[in-house]
Amino acid sequence: MNATAGAPQKGAVMAFDFGERRIGIAVGDRELGIAHPLETLHYRRGQDPLALIEALVVEWQPVLFVVGMPVNADGTKHALAPVVRRFSSALTSRFGVATRLVDERYTSAEASGMLRNAGVRGRRQKAYLDQVAAQTILEDFFSNDNTIS
Repeated sequence: MNATAGAPQKGAVMAFDFGERRIGIAVGDRELGIAHPLETLHYRRGQDPLALIEALVVEWQPVLFVVGMPVNADGTKHALAPVVRRFSSALTSRFGVATRLVDERYTSAEASGMLRNAGVRGRRQKAYLDQVAAQTILEDFFSNDNTIS
């Protein structure tokens, strides 16, 4: 399947690096194919992360969501995959925006390297790592057809 099929060719795309305590969010322009980190949302168990995401959706008016799907290094399904699929479905249901799942293997390592190259090291990375990982997920989406069905 083409990663761009069935979605508008222009507009904002919002990407998510989902975690059980933090969600990294990036946004990019579909037409230009440029992504940038936006925010890291922190939430507690039992708290609805979509309620926290809603203000960003209203502000950015995305035409598409991209969610990083955790996959083990050997390509097998990651234990968090069913939770990420539920999150992805909930995004579409709540906001009426199509969602694409993309392979997020190595995005956190790549994000850490990018931060290190920018002079952000050690504990200082924690504040930015998830949103830069989301940026990497979105850049991968813009560059490749790596949609997971």
